Amino acid sequence: MTVNAIVTDPSLKLALETSKQACDQATALLDLVSGHSSSSPPSQDFQLQISRQQKLLIAYLAQLRGFHRDAQFGARETKTLTAEARQEVDRLHLQLQNLYYEQRHLQGEIAGCESYDHKYRTLDLVPVEQFVAEHQEYADADETALTIARIDNEHAERLALEEQRQGLLKKKQGLIADNKKRKDDLANLDKDLEKFIDAAKPIQKTFEKVV
Repeated sequence: MTVNAIVTDPSLKLALETSKQACDQATALLDLVSGHSSSSPPSQDFQLQISRQQKLLIAYLAQLRGFHRDAQFGARETKTLTAEARQEVDRLHLQLQNLYYEQRHLQGEIAGCESYDHKYRTLDLVPVEQFVAEHQEYADADETALTIARIDNEHAERLALEEQRQGLLKKKQGLIADNKKRKDDLANLDKDLEKFIDAAKPIQKTFEKVV
């Protein structure tokens, strides 16, 4: 593959073309000088030819210096842009690594939540079909909303049952208190009856003697 096929930048292509022209001009100047016989002094016409060829070569060399200067400035600018691009790539790479780390962290949290033994799984909830039949507003609800509604329903029912239990407990305590009072009343009545019997014994003995 030739250099012209590798180089695609227009300014570099022009520099290569000018370099070739300068090389050809230098070769032509050398051929012109070497073709002159050194035994005889150069004629005025020959000197004019040499001067024209030298000026043309100097013009090519001046163009090459300009191209070289522009290439240096372009290389510096390219180096600066490359450094800035590298810094941006490094920043984006670090940001990507942070996103990967955050993704792995979130995936771990999600896996932990999915494997967590939630207490609601042990609740004896109303079957889905029965709950939907009793609460038609949840017929089109998704699984999450339906589960939350069933848990809330279970909580409400348990609160109602707890309220009933507390009421029955109070009623039981009242009945126990009434029974205790009746037992106490019966015990007092037995004592009074025993006292009455003891008090009536002398009278009974008197009647027995009379008889």
